[in-house]
Amino acid sequence: MAEYTLNILKPSVNNLTVRIFMRAAELDFEEVDVWGKSTGPEYIGKYPPHLTPSLEDASLPRGTLGESCAIMAYLCDKHGLDRFYPRDAAERAVVNNAMFYLIGTFYPLLTRATYPTLGFPQYAGEVGTSDAGDELKAKAQKDAEAALADPLEAFHRFFVEGQPFVGGDSPSIADIRWAASLEFLRAIDYAFPEWTEEYLQRVEEALGDAYSEPAADVRGYVESVKAPA
Repeated sequence: MAEYTLNILKPSVNNLTVRIFMRAAELDFEEVDVWGKSTGPEYIGKYPPHLTPSLEDASLPRGTLGESCAIMAYLCDKHGLDRFYPRDAAERAVVNNAMFYLIGTFYPLLTRATYPTLGFPQYAGEVGTSDAGDELKAKAQKDAEAALADPLEAFHRFFVEGQPFVGGDSPSIADIRWAASLEFLRAIDYAFPEWTEEYLQRVEEALGDAYSEPAADVRGYVESVKAPA
């Protein structure tokens, strides 16, 4: 029996993050696709937020943990995976900064720009879930796409300019989170700056099959939604 159960939805950036990490860290885990089950009573009984990914681990206070960054940080601490999440307070603070900047600033724009194309549910209160007409919804999507450039360049200048990764010479959990997120921008044929393509290539080359194998699920889904009907 595997040490961990990882509940996932394959065509998801949040899930891709942890799927890459678990493989790169060479942890013993079983991957369970809960597509169509995450709002059912069994899953909600384990994890009431009913989101994915979620990690089942008997040593956790409630047996389950959610949120990709929290899962990666927990497992790094538990298994001493300092190469992904340094113990030095200053170095760790930079990794946390990069992850929180993505979650708080970049990712909300990414969802507004890509979720309509990907067919993913949008958040309540957004234009995409309102009674607004198609023209206004399309404008909101384009506005979000245009707004991505500034935080993306800020990430480049502050976190990776002059070094291969946020973590220095090897990918950190922040690099995994950013690379997985950037994969989704291919759904809208986003015009990546040259440095971004080079960064993604470095992350994938450094992690090898641990990255490429689960990324193939996301890339396949992206291609399917872009294919002519």
